[in-house]
Amino acid sequence: MELDSGENAPVDPEVRAYIYSLVSALGGTGASGDGRYVLGDDALACLKDIKRWIKLYDERLNRLDVARCLGESNLVRGDLLEILALWTESGLDDRLMSKIALASLELLVPLTWPIEKNDQQMTRNHHRHMPYLQAAQTMYKRSILTYDATPILRAAVRLGLPSIALDPSERTGRDEGIIKIILYFLRNVAMIALPPWASDEDDEDNLTRSATIEAFHVQDIFQFLMTIGAGIGEEFNTQDVVVLEVLFHILKGVDIEKLFMNDIQVEASKDNELRTLLEKEAGMRRDYARNAPTRHNRFGTMIWIKRDDNRVSTVSGQDVLLNNQKSLAKIDDSKQWKRPKPRVKEPATTQIDMDMPTPLTPCATRHLRAFVEDFLDSAFNPLFSHVRKAIEREADRIVEAHRRQFFYLVGWFLQAERVRHRQAREGKGASPASEEDADTYAVIASVLTQETFIALNRFMQESIDQKEWQDLTAGMRCFTQILLTVQEMSESSLEDDQTIAENILNRIFYEETTHDRMVIVIRSYANQGLGYLDACTELAHVYLRMLEHYSKQNMEMQVRSRRRARRKKNAVIAAGEEMKDAAEDEAVADAEDMAHAQRVSSERKFDFHRFAGKFMTQACVDTFVALARCYADLTPEQLKRAHRFFYRVAFKMEMSVMLMRVDIVALFYKMIKGPQGLVHNSPAFGEWDEIIRQIFKRLARKMADRPSLVVEMLFSKINATVHFLEHGRDKEVTARIPRAPAELEVKPGFDLQEQIGIVVSILLNLGQQDTLEWIEDVLKGAIIERQAWEVQAMALQSNQEDPRPRENLAPPPAPSMVVKPDNEARRLAILKNNKLRLLMTLVGFQQLGVDDEVRTMWTIPSFLTSIGLRGSLAAIEAARSSPPVFDDDKSAEDLIRRKSAAPRRRAAFDDDSDDGIDHDEGEADFMFPAGGPTFRKADAVKKPKKRRNRDDDDTEPMTDAQREARAEARREADLERRRKIKSALYIHDSDDEDDEERDQQFFRQEEKRREKQQQQVLSTLASRASTGALQAEKSGQKMDGSRKRKSGHDGRGGRKSRRVAQSSLSDDENSIMTSAESSIHALSESAESTEEEEKLETPPSSPRLVSSQDELRERARSMSVRSPAATSVTKLVRHDEHVVDSNMDDEDDDAPVAMSSRRARGILIDSDSE
Repeated sequence: MELDSGENAPVDPEVRAYIYSLVSALGGTGASGDGRYVLGDDALACLKDIKRWIKLYDERLNRLDVARCLGESNLVRGDLLEILALWTESGLDDRLMSKIALASLELLVPLTWPIEKNDQQMTRNHHRHMPYLQAAQTMYKRSILTYDATPILRAAVRLGLPSIALDPSERTGRDEGIIKIILYFLRNVAMIALPPWASDEDDEDNLTRSATIEAFHVQDIFQFLMTIGAGIGEEFNTQDVVVLEVLFHILKGVDIEKLFMNDIQVEASKDNELRTLLEKEAGMRRDYARNAPTRHNRFGTMIWIKRDDNRVSTVSGQDVLLNNQKSLAKIDDSKQWKRPKPRVKEPATTQIDMDMPTPLTPCATRHLRAFVEDFLDSAFNPLFSHVRKAIEREADRIVEAHRRQFFYLVGWFLQAERVRHRQAREGKGASPASEEDADTYAVIASVLTQETFIALNRFMQESIDQKEWQDLTAGMRCFTQILLTVQEMSESSLEDDQTIAENILNRIFYEETTHDRMVIVIRSYANQGLGYLDACTELAHVYLRMLEHYSKQNMEMQVRSRRRARRKKNAVIAAGEEMKDAAEDEAVADAEDMAHAQRVSSERKFDFHRFAGKFMTQACVDTFVALARCYADLTPEQLKRAHRFFYRVAFKMEMSVMLMRVDIVALFYKMIKGPQGLVHNSPAFGEWDEIIRQIFKRLARKMADRPSLVVEMLFSKINATVHFLEHGRDKEVTARIPRAPAELEVKPGFDLQEQIGIVVSILLNLGQQDTLEWIEDVLKGAIIERQAWEVQAMALQSNQEDPRPRENLAPPPAPSMVVKPDNEARRLAILKNNKLRLLMTLVGFQQLGVDDEVRTMWTIPSFLTSIGLRGSLAAIEAARSSPPVFDDDKSAEDLIRRKSAAPRRRAAFDDDSDDGIDHDEGEADFMFPAGGPTFRKADAVKKPKKRRNRDDDDTEPMTDAQREARAEARREADLERRRKIKSALYIHDSDDEDDEERDQQFFRQEEKRREKQQQQVLSTLASRASTGALQAEKSGQKMDGSRKRKSGHDGRGGRKSRRVAQSSLSDDENSIMTSAESSIHALSESAESTEEEEKLETPPSSPRLVSSQDELRERARSMSVRSPAATSVTKLVRHDEHVVDSNMDDEDDDAPVAMSSRRARGILIDSDSE
């Protein structure tokens, strides 16, 4: 056979000759009859030469010629696998044989490495060799998994056992490389799959995922992976991403629900699937029976349909005779429109199809489920925590595919853990490691941290920005599983899990950027594939449902919103202007830095209805409509997802107009009425039938109310159109009223010229030279105009003939001048720039109108003369030419402050007087402002009280000095009381409004005071009872004499008695109550003499006071009847009423109105009755 040469040859003949010679020298079958493989003399050198050819020719020149020659020469099946088997049989102690086996493994890794080339990287050589090499790799995998002599995967692991057994500190780079080579070999075996162009006949059992899983289980590869994964971070460091890749290619596409089913559940699932298929087949048969061919179908049929534009369309077939709908449908099917397809970015690899379901055999399912459970319990946290840290620090071994694989596996294992927990609770299959861990989620704690959430949010945002839809799909699936896991944790029986779930939800829902990202991913769908469509709709459904539930539980939920705030840019400096010194350069650089965007965060209350309204756009509705179009292939869960969204749009948000579009209405009709609609026996049919019926009812009503809806049904709708169709009027948009900034002022201690210099320096630092130039221009124009007016006024004044002296004539006031902005930007700056407003105020400008209006007018008042304006202009020019320098390294910004919104409220006594009262204003001004008018006694004329003199008292009358001292003391006490009232008004702490400790202390003091008074009363009664008779006789004799003296001296004895009482009593209320006789009688007499006053002061609904008065009278009568001692006590009490009454008259202004009644109840009634 003659080899091809020249351009028609797939491989250079010289390269082919060299490779074939090396393969022949490597070894072959011996001449003996047993057919054993025999190594060549220089087998190790041949292997190294082949490796060198692959590296220097294929990799460096970006060709595949050497790999093609090695595939044609059957190197893998005929030599490399035979060498590994021969090494296993010869023993592990043979060093030469171990080196040859390791060299064979080093060749297996590049030969089995998946070929991943995109269109930009493909060359003519690649297109020539790739189909052959992909078929060759499938042969390599089949040979590795089905090699009978020796388990090749186990042999490869045994090659690395000496390096694995070493301590991490003792391993060399060669040892680390050997471990990595083994892992890469396992990754390649798991990754090799049938090429897309391969036929179904090539799909044999030994190439499926089930065959790979069974081989991994039989040859203990799963145990090896768990050993490496559990030791990540301690025993192994750089092998984490390779283990991650192996797991990804083993687990991707595996149905987790079926993975954790037991045999009974698997059989039930298969029965349900068969039943569903039979129902679909029956529906198809029914649809076909409606239009089944008859015996007349041998006759041809062709009809014409005349359209509105008088054009005729031809349709053939007997089925078009049934109805118009069938005819029109057949016309639509016959239409052909070659729509230009947009260029879709091809993925960089063909091995990232994560959404393709992968069926497994029952045996492979059991082995994989056991591995997943063991991996979750032992190796999940160390591996994924270490990989996340490597991704965060962007280690060299991390590539873009690793981040996608990481987040995909995080979501996969979270769902597996949730299913395992559910199965454990139901008692139907898989269970956690122990009974104690049945409700804990500690085995997945490493991916439920704040660091993981930050990395996930960053990954999703970068995927959105770069339009990496496969990466975004993995991120969305991961985020969805995190939300579902946290929801189950919140329902856990362990309080720790509930607390952790609450904290996680609080962190997730606190960021408004997360809410906005959910809206972006659902709006971004544009034919990215069913995987992206399923992931984004599931995430939106779960996120909305959980956020709604969380916001209802936390009514005061706060979110942190972030926006970009840009400071005003510097004025553009004229081209060619050079900086004078380095200080100006630095100032410009600082101004440019201030112009950069800054992140401004603020908290606000979360409104779920407002957030849900962001999903009520046509893009979001179209995304769920695209999902609903695949209703025939959707699961019940996916149909429920679309149903809930349409229900939220139409009924919860009251925006059913969004669904009133021709294509959406036609889809809804087809889903229910057919042809090829939902199966009537499906569980989702009832819900869809009800919601579609309600939407059609609303459609009919809307079309009757809004005839314009008939036209709008042809188009997508914007928010303004939706509002008009829903409410019949345009949406009212209120313009935002601009608000003036906080007013500024210069700190005290500077004169006017210095204040102007400070503000000018600030404007210069901000780069607002144009603002200062405008101010100078305004001042110059005002000076010219004001000076001209002054000259004219003086001339007119000199020409006037007035008999009065000229120096006594005041010139007429000058007219005010309006400050006119030169452009709209200046007009807005006058409102928004508080530094400019401060400068305008300092130079004398005045503002007219409201501060918050853009059109507010500023004027130059009439009292400003040209001299004053010239002084302000000179101050501004001086500050511009030589900016002021301040002490203590202070800047101009440090010398201004915000002007307080309102002056401090001063109390009326807040002055420099000694007593805190301004006596010049008079006491009348101080009567009510403190606390307002208070309750006081009526001003009606009081009945004169009967007073009795008492001559047996030896107390001397008070002098005038004592009376003045008494009055001064009462005045001081009154002033102190008023100060407290005003202090409570102006200095009031909200914590004092409800102070239980203070109330308890007050009640305890009141209780002690009542007890002390009661003991004093009882002791006084007991002492008076023993000497009652003697005192009664003496009192009777002196009473007769007092009457005579009273009539003879015209009432002077009464005044003397009053003076005695005043001198014997103190001002304090407690000292008044120390005398038992005066207390009891004063209270009883007060109840009788002030009965008319109490009618005005005491509400009629308080019978307690009346009963207290009656009780006092009854006790007095009973005491007078029972014993003479009681009678004497009663007389003494009646005699002492003058003392109390006189003192009470002096303290009418201080004592409360009903004080006498309260004292009576405090003494004669048990304290508990109050």
